[in-house]
Amino acid sequence: MRLYANKIPTIVEAVTRALVDSGDLEVADRTEFKADVEAILKEYKRKDREITERAKDILEHRGLAYSDLFRTKRHLAEQQGFGIGDDSIVWMINQMLEVFMQSQWVEEIYCDDATIRRKIRHVLRAHMQADDDLDREVRRHLKHLDENTTSFEIEYEKQLANVKRKHGLE
Repeated sequence: MRLYANKIPTIVEAVTRALVDSGDLEVADRTEFKADVEAILKEYKRKDREITERAKDILEHRGLAYSDLFRTKRHLAEQQGFGIGDDSIVWMINQMLEVFMQSQWVEEIYCDDATIRRKIRHVLRAHMQADDDLDREVRRHLKHLDENTTSFEIEYEKQLANVKRKHGLE
């Protein structure tokens, strides 16, 4: 699962509809509430980028292969209490709940944490699922190539860029 920067406004709107319009949260200022949700999503992107760059630096410093990037990144994320991959949704939900409890813009919460978690998880999964969908679409275009070859990796990256551009995800 991956959070694309251009999906953030859509996710903010969807979270607002799911929680505020449904009556689960009462907010004093809808615009400020949206800004709080957007700030959490942008902070996730910033921190993810920071951990990725740090992991790359560690790989370079230790002379490790690029294939160790995810393992190194996961280790760094665990040290910082940050979620990547499927855990990213849990991290974002926890941050949102914390902000909702402390925000001056959230006047009242009318449902339990589990309900809020479920609604936010549904929204985030729906909008972050694009990564898996993109992978399937790219692989459909590359059926003629063996996956364990360099040419597959090169073509995969080219097709991925084309598909992202086609769907406006770049």
